[in-house]
Amino acid sequence: MLHPAKKRGPFTKRAAVLLSIATATVAAVVTSPAGATPTAAPARAAAAPLRWTGCATERYPTLQCASLKVPLDHDRPAGRQISLALTRVPHTARTSQGPLLVNPGGPGGSGRALAGFIASALPKDVAAQYDVIGFDPRGVGKSEPTLDCGPGHFNPVRPDSVPRDLQTEQANLERVKSFAESCQAKHADVLPYIGTVSAARDIEVLRTALGAAKVSYFGYSYGTYLGAVYAKLHPDRVHRLVLDSVVDPGGVWYEDNLAQDQAFDARHKAFLAWVAQYDEKYKLGTDPAGVEERWYAMRDALRSTPAGGKVGPSELEDTYMPGGYYNGYWPVLAEAFSAYAVAGDPKPLVAAYQRFGAVEPSAGNSYSVYTAVQCRDSAWPRDWNQWRTDMWRTHAKAPFMTWNNAWYNAPCAFWQTEPLAAPDVTNADLPPALLLQATDDAATPFEGALSMKGKLKGSALVVEEGGGNHGVALSGNKCLDEKVAAYLRTGGASDATCPAPAAPKPTAATRAVPPSAGGTALHGLLGFRG
Repeated sequence: MLHPAKKRGPFTKRAAVLLSIATATVAAVVTSPAGATPTAAPARAAAAPLRWTGCATERYPTLQCASLKVPLDHDRPAGRQISLALTRVPHTARTSQGPLLVNPGGPGGSGRALAGFIASALPKDVAAQYDVIGFDPRGVGKSEPTLDCGPGHFNPVRPDSVPRDLQTEQANLERVKSFAESCQAKHADVLPYIGTVSAARDIEVLRTALGAAKVSYFGYSYGTYLGAVYAKLHPDRVHRLVLDSVVDPGGVWYEDNLAQDQAFDARHKAFLAWVAQYDEKYKLGTDPAGVEERWYAMRDALRSTPAGGKVGPSELEDTYMPGGYYNGYWPVLAEAFSAYAVAGDPKPLVAAYQRFGAVEPSAGNSYSVYTAVQCRDSAWPRDWNQWRTDMWRTHAKAPFMTWNNAWYNAPCAFWQTEPLAAPDVTNADLPPALLLQATDDAATPFEGALSMKGKLKGSALVVEEGGGNHGVALSGNKCLDEKVAAYLRTGGASDATCPAPAAPKPTAATRAVPPSAGGTALHGLLGFRG
């Protein structure tokens, strides 16, 4: 653990103070005036029963698959239908608590493999009580149609993400405009229906197809927001609701990304401080500030001479950004940093890029859905001058990922599909929900969990104090995992604090990130950016 802290009651002092602020000011942090209460879709004929067939894998031998038809436009339930790809691990107990739907986040993440993982990671007596259901949301993976707006959009070497001159800014702007235009040209017929509210309505169709009076839901990252929107639409249909690494529903999505920039910078500094603790291994110095200077010197050098002809400044950021999600990657990233900065050897850096930063052709689908959902869900600034002003202001405090994240989301400045108003997920009609959050999470900063807790009345928040990983349940923290299991058994939960696992050791570098898994099984499934 990088910064151990003493517990004071169920929360440490920092968490307790922030929680009291969130509770006292809930009226001030609910969705902005642009917010809206989502409405359920018009009544439609009951979904046909699902036909499950075996699709076992070596790891998940009881996995089954099915396909579900849903309306493209839920306001026209008899119109064009699209399909969602589903997986299931059936319950084995004599009695069942019904379906447990799981989502890995994104938006754009495939949830099919997550069903097998969660069913195997839960205690056997808990998993036995649920049909664990994974699904590819509309547009994703094996669902049809799929989106792929701009193949090759992330091919190296991209322009430097930090636009220190007009030419670099223009090159980046041309890239994101081209992506937005390509998406419109290829998928104009479906883009108005790729968004969180449509995906939440799909969940209700899935519930009826499963023949379940109620469903439980377990979502990570963006999946927490999707779950909250579904719960707002159908609070009487929710049995259990587990939200891990929680999106701030009051900042969807432009403000959330600005908050994310600062949290990623803080997490990157934590990584550099960790490197400084092991100077004997990495030879980069014992002063975190000095190690940071060497990291940015490496970035500057890659501007003129990309490592292996592939890793320029933008690709370097892509490579090190996953360290903000999971500190199990730190040893490998530190070795690559040391090899380049100390020994002048770029090969480990190129290998780290291939493992963490390079975008496989299939990942274009995930990014396309991510962009379509974010751009549709809420309004983004249309004036590039506002983006420029906001990014330079944030970059001055948080230089690690601000501009990289800006270009990742910038197609929304040029998106042709009109945005919706972000829904207000405030909900007093739910059974108690369970929220889980690390205090130093970069992708979904801690304050977002406090905001969501204030909106979901009666919910419990379990804090991983001093932790910075994104996706904390079922990844090895016994304290957290026991609370999840107890909640899924009984529905009971209360606010609590769990200590974070210890930071990795350099000696684990060669086995910290198995090439086939990309880290622990969970973090390989959750992916990045969502």
